[in-house]
Amino acid sequence: MDLGRAITRVRRLKKMTQAQLAQSAGVSVSHLCLVEKNKRDPSLQLVESLAKALGIPVSVLVFLATEESETPELEQQHFQSITDAIKGLMSNDAA
Repeated sequence: MDLGRAITRVRRLKKMTQAQLAQSAGVSVSHLCLVEKNKRDPSLQLVESLAKALGIPVSVLVFLATEESETPELEQQHFQSITDAIKGLMSNDAA
């Protein structure tokens, strides 16, 4: 699971800076930066705050953090289709 990468991707899709996300989630920019680089494991409370600030459910953030190798029961094509659909929805919301 790569939660840091998922947070970064969603933040960029939403056209938010780290400072904007950090302020909205009530965390320092430096801490957010460490979380995005996977140098700090966020608490569940922080994950919830980040998801809320990003305007997505925690479950979607966790799904986007899931790596294909962690879901062998899903064919890679299906996994990628779901991921692309979620990203497309988020891009439409940001527009």
